Amino acid sequence: MPTFDDRERAFESKYAHDSEMLFRAEARRNKLLGFWAAGLLGKDGDAATEYAMSVVSADFEEAGIEDVVRKVAGDLAGKATADDVRAKMSELMAVARQQLMDEA
Repeated sequence: MPTFDDRERAFESKYAHDSEMLFRAEARRNKLLGFWAAGLLGKDGDAATEYAMSVVSADFEEAGIEDVVRKVAGDLAGKATADDVRAKMSELMAVARQQLMDEA
């Protein structure tokens, strides 16, 4: 049964790779979102980088995107709604995936 075992290992390896790539894409998306929000808040340079990293960190509070949406929408009160943030996240996910593919 080496063929079945090989197929099983290949499937597990692909699943692990896909999971890692999704994690990296989501982290990249959140960083890009942080830079976008930092621009709306008038931050640049180190302050923008620090803010972007705080957005990445916010994603570890709970599963899903709502923790990030809550943070960014709260910080952008009056400048962008939660729906604006979700739309930007969707847009930036494609950008993040493309950037990761270009790096590979």
